[in-house]
Amino acid sequence: MTTFLFFTKHIGERRTRYGVRDPLPGKKKSNLGGATGYLAAENQDITRQLVRAQQPVGVKNMPDLEKWIREDAKRMNPSVMSIVGFGGVGKTTVAMALYKKYGPEFQRRAMVTVSQNTDPESVLRSILSQVKPLSNNGEQRGEDSTGAISENNNPVVGAILSCIRLPSPNQKQDNSSGRDNLDKITKELKNRLANTRYLLLIDDVWSSSTWQNIWKYFPEENMKGSRIIVTTRFQAVATTCSARKDHDHIHSVDVLSGDEANSLFIKTMSECRGTGDRQSNKSTVPDRVWQMCGGLPLAIVTMAGVVAASKPLMIREEWLTVCNSLFPEPEKCHKPEEFMRIINYCYNDLPSDLKICCLYLSIFPKGREVSRKLLIRQGLSVEDVAETCFKQLIERKIMRPLEHNSNGSVKSCRVHDMVLEYIISKAAEENFITVVGSHWSMSTGSNKVRRLSVHGSDPKRAKSVDSMNLSHVRSLNVFENLDKLHFKSFKTGIVQVLDLEGCKGFRESHAKVSDICEMILLKYLSLRKTDVKNLPQNISKLKYLETLDVRETEVKQLPATVGQMQRITNILGGDKKRRRTLKLPKELKGTMKSLRVMSGVEIVEGSTAASDFSYFTTLRKLAIYRIHNNDDIFKNLLSSIQYLSGYSLQTLLIVDESSEFFKTLDSMSSSHLTDLRALELSGKLLNLPKWLASLHNLVKLTLSATVLCSDNLFLIGKLSSLFSLTFSISEKQDPAMAAILEKNKYASRGEIFVPAGGFSKLKLLRIFVPLLPSLTIAKKATPQLERIELRFKKLEALHGVDELGMLHDVVLTVDGQASEKTKSILDGLNQGQKRPSKYTLIVNKYND
Repeated sequence: MTTFLFFTKHIGERRTRYGVRDPLPGKKKSNLGGATGYLAAENQDITRQLVRAQQPVGVKNMPDLEKWIREDAKRMNPSVMSIVGFGGVGKTTVAMALYKKYGPEFQRRAMVTVSQNTDPESVLRSILSQVKPLSNNGEQRGEDSTGAISENNNPVVGAILSCIRLPSPNQKQDNSSGRDNLDKITKELKNRLANTRYLLLIDDVWSSSTWQNIWKYFPEENMKGSRIIVTTRFQAVATTCSARKDHDHIHSVDVLSGDEANSLFIKTMSECRGTGDRQSNKSTVPDRVWQMCGGLPLAIVTMAGVVAASKPLMIREEWLTVCNSLFPEPEKCHKPEEFMRIINYCYNDLPSDLKICCLYLSIFPKGREVSRKLLIRQGLSVEDVAETCFKQLIERKIMRPLEHNSNGSVKSCRVHDMVLEYIISKAAEENFITVVGSHWSMSTGSNKVRRLSVHGSDPKRAKSVDSMNLSHVRSLNVFENLDKLHFKSFKTGIVQVLDLEGCKGFRESHAKVSDICEMILLKYLSLRKTDVKNLPQNISKLKYLETLDVRETEVKQLPATVGQMQRITNILGGDKKRRRTLKLPKELKGTMKSLRVMSGVEIVEGSTAASDFSYFTTLRKLAIYRIHNNDDIFKNLLSSIQYLSGYSLQTLLIVDESSEFFKTLDSMSSSHLTDLRALELSGKLLNLPKWLASLHNLVKLTLSATVLCSDNLFLIGKLSSLFSLTFSISEKQDPAMAAILEKNKYASRGEIFVPAGGFSKLKLLRIFVPLLPSLTIAKKATPQLERIELRFKKLEALHGVDELGMLHDVVLTVDGQASEKTKSILDGLNQGQKRPSKYTLIVNKYND
């Protein structure tokens, strides 16, 4: 997955090697002149924003759809609505809007994307994972950490559903084992859904047989008014899914009218970063640009991205020439295959650098999230180039933002399946990436495989790997288990990228990890979420390794030989949710001169000492998941943090379960901490350190088990750059949490009062506590606040939200059975939403 990034690194290396200067800042070519032609400052000028709910455009009979999904008076068996229309017309957006708005009214809900080759067991497993009760930390699979469904920020192609990655178990290759496993999943799923009102969204069903193979595993009896939404491209499939005419429904999604198409085109243009200075050139873009799209939303959005991001200085006649070359007048785009003309123009319009980066997207299976952090996690010069490429692919609507971090930066994106189909075909045509087991079958025309991505969605096709010439493979991504994959089939000495996230099979074959250590040119290695338990001593052979990712595995300690890997840039380990940590060998001291990210580590005597961290002066992120209770460790760690903050440290995360280390925080000087951008302190904090108010560059602050009194809020309110603020308390964190809860209840006369005059740039406020005292936000507080997320068991009161002029979303999550007082407050808020309101209220109720 980081092959994208390695390409951008090689661009910079070749420029240096051959003495080619980058284009001068501000001197953009009319066609953008390549990814490296942008202002360097653009990479630092991040537009921070939150993902907002977007209403679909041009939807007919939306009130009827809403009435269908809410109607439960008859307590009928599950009703199915089929939303039908050809690719790119906006079926998923309509379905997602209903799911997003009314999902909280159901006891269980789940969404899943299927395809032509989907295994019913995978679909059922995904649904089961989402309808299970919430975990201890309040998270549920298929949703983000706030309990609110993440969705695309684009108004049309918005919420391309998540194809939940669930590792395939290593089963015996006999039918009885598979049958037993399916029976077990079916039984548990029926038990979960039988006596509850549930909502399921099953996206992109391709055949009637696929639907019938899924439908038969749902409970036969469920008189709770449950609802199932199905999207499909085919009328025959819709008729099969919604066969019971008495209470099933079929809704057709049509293309947009002229006015709707024009509005979408203009809105998309305005959303593109940097279009503000191009308004004077709007008259140069003829209506023919959006008219030729035939009302197809995906085509309109794609062309808007091309116009906004590629050629702002083109004159009207040039645009007319482009339109006529794609669709001679009066021809328009009417069919999905005709859309390929538009995406082909969009691809050909890309600078050569971005074309290559675009082709790398074919690595990812349909519906898979593309993580920004994984793509740009490299050295400074490389990171600038990769960040620019990432932003440009978003601006050109090749990728669409799916989720933003709480600091406002893009966390992940998706590629619309019709766009991905084109990219995969182009990658195969140019023999750039070989995809096996994909939704689309594309032959490369060559038996030389340089970059291999095994999607594994079709086991029969996955077997074709054995017949390939793998001696030229330099990049390998696997999205399945390792049963059929033998590393010795590769010429291991030339592999540079190996991404095995989520794969199983290491426990049965320990030799596979040793085989990886023979890939001596390896730069990126991800074993995240695999079942690997230990790393061998010979990992030191990987002298060129830059990223080692063993997060969410059972690897508890790195071997001593890791200290010999002098090019390592990112060491990622541990599991924050399950409080698993990674111990570092003491041999690391002073050996890693390029380390930028160290995550999930445990500081304990006998391993890398707290004082040794001061050697890692290039460190930009340090995440400590456990600190052993020792005064010397505390003093040395404080000293190291101050020292590193004077160099490159921007993100600091510390989990202190005993909270003893936090008692020493006030002894730390603030003079070296001013460059911190993100700070998370997880542990009991009765009083905040005084130096916190001096962190004027801090964008993200997360505090666990902190007293929410006026003094603390007044202190935090002074942070002039703060974008997001999160408070959280878990009752299971520590028996002493009861004291925090009581102090929160009675601090400032029994209320949490957000004072006026502070939090000038705060856009996201999150408070996750079992007992939420009366929360009042002053009229002139948080002038930029856009989203409030509250999670609680009991709520005393909520005041002041109607006075917040920028507020868009209020998300309330009730964990467990709400008290009568809490129900009364929620009912009052719901009644208020029946009046005209500036914000959207979302109430999630979990009774597990």
